[in-house]
Amino acid sequence: MIDLHTHSRASDGSFTPTELVDKAHASGISAIALTDHDSMAGLAEAEARSKALGIRFVRGVEIEISFAPGEFHLLGLDFNADYGPLADAALRLAQSRDERNRSVFDLLALAGMEENYDSFLEENGGGMIGRPHIANLMVKRKFAKSKQDAFDRFLAKGRPFYVPKTCLQLSDAIQLIHESGGFAIVAHPLSLFVSWTRMKNLMAEWAELGIDGIEAWHPIAKPKHCLRLETMGLEHGFRISAGSDYHGPTRPERRLGYTAGDKPIGEEFLAAIAR
Repeated sequence: MIDLHTHSRASDGSFTPTELVDKAHASGISAIALTDHDSMAGLAEAEARSKALGIRFVRGVEIEISFAPGEFHLLGLDFNADYGPLADAALRLAQSRDERNRSVFDLLALAGMEENYDSFLEENGGGMIGRPHIANLMVKRKFAKSKQDAFDRFLAKGRPFYVPKTCLQLSDAIQLIHESGGFAIVAHPLSLFVSWTRMKNLMAEWAELGIDGIEAWHPIAKPKHCLRLETMGLEHGFRISAGSDYHGPTRPERRLGYTAGDKPIGEEFLAAIAR
């Protein structure tokens, strides 16, 4: 098995990069990509541990792209770690995420849920805080019944505590990834929340812009929809990727090394990053 989409505590995952790689090794995974949100902070640690355990390591990052109505995330995979502009862009996005979080906390305070953001950050290990962390806090403080309820009523786009963060334009993100020697892969396309007709049109646009592939296989999708995405992607000449989008116990429905339909991610998906 392999996994081309995972997260560590460098963004919103539950485990350190070393712990993540250890779990991958224990699960029999032969290749893993660490794709933290707007962060490359965990790559060196994960790469060193992977080398020690004999696992192929793929450098990755997950970048948020300006898009409506849904969320557009772009994976950069197998890039040169020494390319500064991509790391600089990720750092700017991470800083924007932090500013967004502070604004969300201000809104929560106005609604009667006062929390010290810096203390909350420290309690979570000083890593990157995302909306899932805030949702968990809202459940703990009984402002929401569940994490999903927190998103549905408060944190999702169009809800009262939603605050947008700075995102990259797709063309700029593609350029940065390509200049770094990496592959630009559209993550979980169904999170765009568009019709199949528009998805087809978008794929044509992506092909023109130079997108390399799509993550057709992802746990949020049904296998039949993954197959449809794969077929559409191949029609546009895209590489086909698969990932678990593993975060750890906070998202138990996502298992390391498995994707939609609880399907093991086979080594054939390494073709997505073949040179």
